[in-house]
Amino acid sequence: MSAPTHIRPHPATRAGAAGRLPWWALALPVLAFAALLTLILNPSDAHAATGEPVISHLFERIQQLTAR
Repeated sequence: MSAPTHIRPHPATRAGAAGRLPWWALALPVLAFAALLTLILNPSDAHAATGEPVISHLFERIQQLTAR
């Protein structure tokens, strides 16, 4: 009896942890889509740009949150 000359490789399986996405790979795009959708659906919250820079508003908000 002779040994087989052609060895068939096993097909790759996608089962297991390597084939699954992490939870945040789906959650982050869903959150981004929801945020953009709320901006589109409620344009009354959109304000025109003022002369004050946005960074000053950010620092004021950070001070308010850390003062509590």
